[in-house]
Amino acid sequence: MQGKDMCTTTPPGTPGEAHGRFAEVARFHGHVCPGLALGYRAAETALERLRSGRAEDEELVTIAETDACGVDAIQVLTGCTVGKGNLFFKDYGKHAFTFINRQTGDAVRITGNPSFDTDSLDPGLASLRARVMQGRVPDEEWAEYRRRTDRLVEAILDLPAETLFTIREVDVEIPERARIFSSVPCAKCGELTAESRVRVENGKFVCRACSKGYSRRW
Repeated sequence: MQGKDMCTTTPPGTPGEAHGRFAEVARFHGHVCPGLALGYRAAETALERLRSGRAEDEELVTIAETDACGVDAIQVLTGCTVGKGNLFFKDYGKHAFTFINRQTGDAVRITGNPSFDTDSLDPGLASLRARVMQGRVPDEEWAEYRRRTDRLVEAILDLPAETLFTIREVDVEIPERARIFSSVPCAKCGELTAESRVRVENGKFVCRACSKGYSRRW
């Protein structure tokens, strides 16, 4: 076996079909994996704690500190997206998410529970995963990996949120709503660029991709 995705694809019978909108989340993401299930549970928990439905506009805000699979589940369930300007990404490499209800001012921070380890639910899965990640396992071993991963996903979807996460109410500064800026052509490439993102170089507007950085390490 070579070149297969290590995560489970989403044919009929997708794991989690009985769990609300998880099948929809899996279709959006493209495959089923534990990270997606954890993001789903985080979003589900946040909506419950904040007494909120899915955001049509910017009623909710999410600050994600990872760009991993779970963020896609959060987009589908909460309606917080980059395009609407209510999903903020901080590259901290932490499975941590802060959800804010603009209408009430309430906010909840959900982080991975240090005492919870997905591998503890199937101790032998880690070594199998390592072989799959190398890209060369026999078909029967790949099928076993998919079955065991599906069971792990089902377990994550069924466990209490308090087992999976550390959940706490927090006071945070609510980010301002998204603004629409005029665009100006870059003096070098000619492409339109939001005026909030251009730089001035030799008295001309230049986009970040074309600008030359300058730093004296101060």
